[in-house]
Parts: sequence; structure tokens; C-alpha cells
Amino acid sequence: MNTKLLSYVRRCVEDYDMIKPGDRIAVGVSGGKDSITLLAGLAGLRTFYPVPFTVEAFTLDMGHVDGGEGMDFTPVAEFCKELDVPYTILPSEIHHIIFDLRKEKNPCSMCAKMRRGALHNALMDHGIHKIALGHHFDDAVETFFLSLFYEGRISCFQPVTYLDRTDIVQIRPLLYLSEASIRTIAAKEGYPVVHNPCPADGFTKRQEIKELVRSLDKQYPGLKQRVLGAMQRLPLSEWGPVNPRRRPLPDVGGDQP
Repeated sequence: MNTKLLSYVRRCVEDYDMIKPGDRIAVGVSGGKDSITLLAGLAGLRTFYPVPFTVEAFTLDMGHVDGGEGMDFTPVAEFCKELDVPYTILPSEIHHIIFDLRKEKNPCSMCAKMRRGALHNALMDHGIHKIALGHHFDDAVETFFLSLFYEGRISCFQPVTYLDRTDIVQIRPLLYLSEASIRTIAAKEGYPVVHNPCPADGFTKRQEIKELVRSLDKQYPGLKQRVLGAMQRLPLSEWGPVNPRRRPLPDVGGDQP
């Protein structure tokens, strides 16, 4: 098990008090590097963390078709067996609805809502009230700029979010790891990353912001870390750690791919 991954996940979990004794934590596993790395991190943390909890993996099959075939999640299922984590695949026709029936020009927002609804319904059916999502450090910074540029407000998702309509808590244990670090860890450990054939992948507003932030961070080194620090202080009060450590934040700039 990768020690860097475990260290950063544990610190984030402790700083934001993400896990309670006896939690059943679902991990939404898309097959991408982020969710697979999150699954590995929580499965590893489970073996020694002083607060007992269990982990279960759920994959929402979007119904993507790539070259006439759907996504093959067999490697993910085998990985879950190695980790001793129960695994459930949830079939859906979200891809068909968005791209074939509705022919959405800007599909990401509707896709996110449909995925979230399907996952939450499945969790409620299984009696699970906590889900871990694979959002990392770069996602948080990019979401901050997306909200600022396109909505004119200071906003971002929260490290821990309670959804009162479904009685589900969302946690994001990868927030102290950069995308570059996750990519490096996934490659080094040989995690079974599954290719995403979504037609909108790489052609979104988020991709535009990602490239802009990358350019700004090169011009102003440390920009992303300073943005995260600002989010943890003000004006996003919900980002203030519940259990802050008395030492600097990790170098969330990450390893170069």
C-alpha cells in the first residue's frame, strides 16, 4: 500500500472529522484514476485506523459505448476482491438519455445530476448513509474558479456535505492530494484504471479552467496552494478544518507525471 496515499488521506479524514465509528462508507468508483486511488486509500486506512469503519464500492455504469462495446469493469471487480471490498455495478442508460435522446450540447450538468440521483438511490436501497467522492486538490481549486468566473460567486463543494433530503453525507478524502500525485501513485501501484469513452471528456468548461489554472500556477508558483489556504480561512467557512494540525499543509502541488 502506498504510504504517501495513506498519510494524506488519513490527515484529510482527521482534519475534517470525516469518519465516525461504525460508518459504512460507499466509494463511487467510475473506473478513473481518482476513484480507484480513493478506493485503495480508504481500504488501506480501514486496516489500521483507530476509528472502525467498512468500505463498499459502487460503480454506476453509464451505458457508454466505445467501438460498439460498453466499459469493462472486470479489472475493477478483481481489484475489489484483492482489497476485500464488496462491489456493486449499477446499470443505467444515462449516456443514451443525454446523448441519443436529448442530444445535449452541454451535457455535464445534467449528467452529474442523474449520476448523483442514481447513486444516492442505490445507497438508500443498501442502507448506506455516507459516500466518499474522488475530488482532489486540483478539483477544489478549479471549482472555486468555475464558480467565480461563470456564476459570479465565491463558492466550492465542501470537504464534508450533509444532504438532508436523502440523509446522506458526502466526504472527499483526497483533498490534500493533487491530480499529478494521484496519477503518479496510480501508475506506480498499477491500479486498474478504466478508460472513459464519454464524448464530452476534455471539451468542457472545467477543462478550460484546468488549463487556465495550470498556466497561472506556472506564472505565479504556489498560486493553487494559496487559493486552498484562502478557502480554508475565508470566505468559505465550511472549509475550516475541524481538527487542524499544528504544522503546514502538505505540498499539494504534487509529483510531476
